[in-house]
Amino acid sequence: MSKEESVAPRIHALIERAQARGKELSLTEITELLSITTPPELDLLWQAADWTRRQEVGEEIWLRGLLEFSNVCRCNCFYCGLRRDNTLLPRYRLTEEQILEAVGRLSRLRIDTVVLQSGEDPYFTAESLMSLLQAIKHSYDIAITLSIGYRPKSELAAFRRAGADRFLIRHETANPDLYAAFHPDSTLADRVQQLRDLRELGYEVGSGCLVGLPGQTLSDLAADIALVRQLDVDMFGVGPFIPHPDTPLGDASPGSVSLTYKMIAVARLVLRDVHIPVTTALSTLEEDGREKGWTRGANIVMPNATPAPYRAQYELYKNKRCIDDTLEHCRGCLERRVKSVGRVIGQGRGTSLKLARRAVPV
Repeated sequence: MSKEESVAPRIHALIERAQARGKELSLTEITELLSITTPPELDLLWQAADWTRRQEVGEEIWLRGLLEFSNVCRCNCFYCGLRRDNTLLPRYRLTEEQILEAVGRLSRLRIDTVVLQSGEDPYFTAESLMSLLQAIKHSYDIAITLSIGYRPKSELAAFRRAGADRFLIRHETANPDLYAAFHPDSTLADRVQQLRDLRELGYEVGSGCLVGLPGQTLSDLAADIALVRQLDVDMFGVGPFIPHPDTPLGDASPGSVSLTYKMIAVARLVLRDVHIPVTTALSTLEEDGREKGWTRGANIVMPNATPAPYRAQYELYKNKRCIDDTLEHCRGCLERRVKSVGRVIGQGRGTSLKLARRAVPV
């Protein structure tokens, strides 16, 4: 019996429908796809997601240079190693000179997007961030993604005018009760509103969720995909929860790698023309996580441009993969890994695939 013949007829029909008309899937159908467990059915799901990725976004894997410029955070999220009450973590902030130097290294390596990521650090005011954005744009032809947590709409507008192209703020979970259980300093409604504000301001918008939070269900994860479909995001990041020992969830079990792959695949089938990264957390839990992610719907990877010794101190979780690699080594390693799955590294900024149809003025 072939693998295809051993797939339950209903699942076979559902995967075919998802491949042809994934944007129309109901919440129940998305949940059913996430419930798949048998190897033949999983293989069919991976094939459908990879085919859809090829049709919708092509063969390029795009590099986004991750620059973690501050690990100071005002928030106390229960799972995050950067949380305010983690007094065991050495704190740092990069200077503008250090940031510009790191962006220069990305530019020289032909990595044409920098992701400026930090905790929610009030030290970096709207004025100082605008100055930084303008300095980067003056010196380098590079796309800038901000990943700095909550900011008022007026500041988001100012950052856009100063040169920010994209903004990433993960909603983490679409279940408001689950969100409230782990985020004492914010609400899911505020996160969703910021994502809507970013779209209105003309940003390319990224969101994302954690897989494996205590108490999370498959229906919750299906709701994550449905939420970002409604928000019409340009990028959707999915990563497994990894417990940090110095947080209230330090004794919790990590998220499932297999379920994370399913989330990537189903997100590709439902969201279609979005950028989907393979996260560092996934490759931390499984050595070939990047390669598997790329063959199951993903098309983005984020080499780390944070200079030593600060990279090790951006401790969302412990034992982060490739923590001692130089950016240059990481760039070469990724090129080899990309070639190993028959793909190519994208040249240029890897702009949103939706901009042409959306036609939002800057």
